[in-house]
Amino acid sequence: MYTISYVDRTNVALAFDPRLSTAMADLGMDDAAKGNAIGIFFWGYLLLQIPGGYLANRWSARKVVSLCLIAWGLAAAGCGLVKTGSEFRIMRFFLGLAESGVYPATLVLLANWFPRGERARANAYWNLCQPLAVAGAAPVTGALLGAWGWRTALIAEGILPFLWLPVWWFGIKDHPRDAKWISSEERAYLETTLEAEAREMEPASQAPLWKTMTQPVLFVMAPICFLMNFCSYGCNTFLSAALKSPDRNFTPFETGVLFAIPYLVTAVVMVLVSRHSDRTRERRLHVAAVYAVTGTCLIASVLAARHSFWLSFLFLCLAIQGPFAGLAPFFAIFPETMPMSAVGAAMGLVNAVGNFGGWAGPACFGWLKQQTGGTAVPFTVMGSAILISASLCFFLPRSRH
Repeated sequence: MYTISYVDRTNVALAFDPRLSTAMADLGMDDAAKGNAIGIFFWGYLLLQIPGGYLANRWSARKVVSLCLIAWGLAAAGCGLVKTGSEFRIMRFFLGLAESGVYPATLVLLANWFPRGERARANAYWNLCQPLAVAGAAPVTGALLGAWGWRTALIAEGILPFLWLPVWWFGIKDHPRDAKWISSEERAYLETTLEAEAREMEPASQAPLWKTMTQPVLFVMAPICFLMNFCSYGCNTFLSAALKSPDRNFTPFETGVLFAIPYLVTAVVMVLVSRHSDRTRERRLHVAAVYAVTGTCLIASVLAARHSFWLSFLFLCLAIQGPFAGLAPFFAIFPETMPMSAVGAAMGLVNAVGNFGGWAGPACFGWLKQQTGGTAVPFTVMGSAILISASLCFFLPRSRH
């Protein structure tokens, strides 16, 4: 489900590369306008994060996501039907609005199914969809762009949510007690374990939601998430601009393959980091480490680009992993440090504020690229931002074992 979501939000990075399609010329956009138009997705994405998490907790994560699937399919296909830059910005806004409840709802769903000792791996295996969506879809998007153009590519990939909706509706249950496809012993174990862990986290007297939502830790987690998304989406939107070799001009398909490779590396790192985090029951240092590697390698990629395209590309492959590999241990902190009744809304709040970075990153990158005439300065800024995020991780709470 989330693989499709991620394809529909990131395929425009290739569709709006002027070397691969005519989208920017057709809609009258420059680099700054491109960054703003793609990033405006996150203005809509802010709005239903807290309500989405709250409804998933109190109503049904399965039903929240089902409604979102329908809405974002319409908006994603609509991005291929627009005639002007203004219309594209409107459709990207509605795409963000339609997807905004999905992330917190799915985090609640995973917290309803996986005990503490498995949670980072569960988050990581789910979030594998993000790099794998880019890795799998980038060559396909590149081929579609070369064969039929950007409009057909966006419309075709926008149909995917409707094809997946029946699978989601009939295959997903909100709690183990609702699932008929697991044994009664496993169902009893999961329900008993999850209830016991939830009781450990619940205070003696239930604090009002507003008090939970004003805990100081959330004011650390929100900027960490902001800077992570600032870097992640800034790099993703303009990654194809860095894939230029002085020795040859890559075809759309070759560009798609090169675009995919860093995300394949990311998928491997995500699994390794999440498994080690679960085994050690440690979260914050794992997040700090992968963010520090990303920032260092992004800056190293800029420096290496003066001497060798392939060395620079190697550092990019090591840099892209950080924002994704940090997701699993980062979001495992919530259910391990606060009451389950507040987890959905708290994750929604942090993800909402954090994903504002998904607008700011592409917008900043596009503006800097236009002002400086290259990608060196923007990539350096992205790397510096996530290094700051890495330092903030040391203010995160330790998980309760």
